Amino acid sequence: MTRPQLIAVAAALFAAAPLAAQKSPVPTPASILGYEPGADRHLPSWKQITDYFRAVEKTSPRVQVHELGKTTLGRPFLAVFISDSATLKHLDRYQMIQRKLMNPRLRGKDELENLLAAGKNIILITSAIHSTESGGFTTPLVLTDRLARGDTPEARAILANTIIMLVPSQNPDGVDIVGDWYRATLGTKAEGTAPPELYHKYVGHDDNRDWYAFTQKETRYTVDSLYTPWDPQIVNDIHQQGSGAGRIFLPPYMDPLDPNIDPILTAGTNSMGMAIGWRMIGEGKTGIAYNAAYDQWSPARQYSLYHRGVRILTETASALLASPIEIPFSSLGAARGYEAKTVTWNFPALWPGGHWSYGDIVAYQVSASWAMLAQAARDRRTWLESYAALGDRALAADHPWTHDSVPAAFVIPRAQRDTQAVQRLIWTLQHGQVEVRSSTAPVNVNGTTYPAGSFVVLTSQPMGGYAKSVLERQKYPNLHEYPGGPPIRPYDVTAQTLPLLFGVDVATLVAAPVASAAPIVPMDEPTYTVAGLSDRTARRIAIYRPYSGNAMDEGWTRWLFDVNRIPFTSIVDRDVRAGNLNARFDVIILTDQNAGQMTRGLGQNYPDSLQGGLGTLGAVALAAFVENGGTLLAFNEASNYAIENLKLPVKNVLAGVRNTDFYAPGSILSVEIKRDHPLGSRMTAPVPAIWFENGPAFEITDPARATAVATYQAAGDPLLSGWLLGGAKLNGKAAMVDVTLGKGHAVLYGFRPQYRGQSMATQPLIWGAIARP
Repeated sequence: MTRPQLIAVAAALFAAAPLAAQKSPVPTPASILGYEPGADRHLPSWKQITDYFRAVEKTSPRVQVHELGKTTLGRPFLAVFISDSATLKHLDRYQMIQRKLMNPRLRGKDELENLLAAGKNIILITSAIHSTESGGFTTPLVLTDRLARGDTPEARAILANTIIMLVPSQNPDGVDIVGDWYRATLGTKAEGTAPPELYHKYVGHDDNRDWYAFTQKETRYTVDSLYTPWDPQIVNDIHQQGSGAGRIFLPPYMDPLDPNIDPILTAGTNSMGMAIGWRMIGEGKTGIAYNAAYDQWSPARQYSLYHRGVRILTETASALLASPIEIPFSSLGAARGYEAKTVTWNFPALWPGGHWSYGDIVAYQVSASWAMLAQAARDRRTWLESYAALGDRALAADHPWTHDSVPAAFVIPRAQRDTQAVQRLIWTLQHGQVEVRSSTAPVNVNGTTYPAGSFVVLTSQPMGGYAKSVLERQKYPNLHEYPGGPPIRPYDVTAQTLPLLFGVDVATLVAAPVASAAPIVPMDEPTYTVAGLSDRTARRIAIYRPYSGNAMDEGWTRWLFDVNRIPFTSIVDRDVRAGNLNARFDVIILTDQNAGQMTRGLGQNYPDSLQGGLGTLGAVALAAFVENGGTLLAFNEASNYAIENLKLPVKNVLAGVRNTDFYAPGSILSVEIKRDHPLGSRMTAPVPAIWFENGPAFEITDPARATAVATYQAAGDPLLSGWLLGGAKLNGKAAMVDVTLGKGHAVLYGFRPQYRGQSMATQPLIWGAIARP
């Protein structure tokens, strides 16, 4: 189903959803679960959660439940609309008001005042995207109960002034993956541990890094059915953090701030976060931290801040899933931005330590979300006025939404070597509400003329700041703990330049006007195909799957192969240790993982059958596999494992280097590709670029046995987008090496060639290595 069809279906669902009469008492969560929500050692299943929401919908006119589709593993994906009954009867009307407030081009000359008087504050609450953050399974039930059954003046004000779109879990599959593991291990040494697998079929924790690439079904449901039709004023993203410092984080965020985010949204986020904390401290809650740990950079996880909505991230301290813990005050430590035993402006009320339970987690999360709802209802008019101003500023010629320089447009020529990459770029932009037009005359950019019919993205458009952020090259600030000290680690990564990641030529037009037609119709996502490998291939491919809940790179690799319809087999430790691998496979892929973890495997808390890692037997088996004619691909840190255990004539020149001397926490770097080599021959990117994140760089010690397929420039800074310290250490070093060992090959990638499903530019380096006979 195309994206416009999905949006149309969602609109029809909202317009046609029946409002049940209140025939019987609204059920409580406990009546469905069989225990009080937040009880120790009890996690609800996804069926129990959906049963609760279905039961409430049948008895409360304040609640509508919509199934947006099926998850990756086939569970229902829910969105729950909560407001007073009069509002829910006319959702289509309020959606139109919201669209007109968002886009001034849609409203009449004198219509604004009426829209402000009639509109509602649209609030999206997303929960449990990270499934080991299990308080998010229960908090939506408690919030809904307070709204569906509540009759206090505050509850009535919330219902009258807001429309709440609640996603009970952004990852329903993970609710059961984690919950089933937890219930199966209760009373054992593994109680409270994370499951030994990803809690999303493909991406695990990275499901919250998919907000501009839109690769996963669950991301698309929320974007297509909630963000795009509504563009909420406020988004509350419910998460959990470690237990060793504060009890909850609230905005403001730490520096840096992406310059493409309107200051109105930054100020609104800061104001709301502080207001929530003020109320929570008044309720007696302590250990509340602001301006700590989390920065305001990248649409990968800050999507709403680029789409008109403040983002209220809450990060509550965890327990052992639903099992309680004891934390003495003396054991509390420091987090980024504060020390948990010291009162500071951004940590004003110390938590005394002691017992911390699943119920405490739920109580803090509910308190924060309720305080947000109350404030949004109380200041409805102010939020709507601010929201309308954002629309005017987005279209203003002087770009008041940023202090950064803003080009007039980005030009994307249609005729490019990788047609799939161009189509994906246009689809991705449009999916993020970016208007893409077609030039009606040739466009000259810095002496190069692009023909009429080229794609054009104007920056003066409703989502111009978002378009600029994903199309331009990032310049992450050079931040250090102190002068000459270590770099301040970003919360995630520092670059998201789609033209470099996808391998597409995009020109930046600084000031000249562009003659262009109306926005083009939505483009379909391409059908991804790899010549010689998709649908059928004689190559027998295996992807090593470690027992780990953090092996996202392995999951992304499986996703990449599945979306390109390339058959493969997953193998685990015992399969590798058993040896005789050549009888089953021609190619084995080791995805990004620490070499020591690969060898050791899981710790003693896990069942014996899952322990052991690859061990000595696995290393011997992999070496024999290559020597007997197999091809081994090792991504990023897994290259260190291959170098050490296969005794390869390659040295990682970055091993042991301090971060004050070299640091690249997720950046895009320039390389030179040996295109006459079989592994480099499929590369088509106009600017050869790799995704570098805490990876190795190689020096070949025996040129007779190894060839550099990708090499960093001999001099100068290889940084293209993001942040890089000490780039000279890469000069002349290899980024990708093909090593001959016996009859086979070991291919070392000092980067992630399939990074989060985004780096289409370097995926051909995988296909070339697999396809080589």
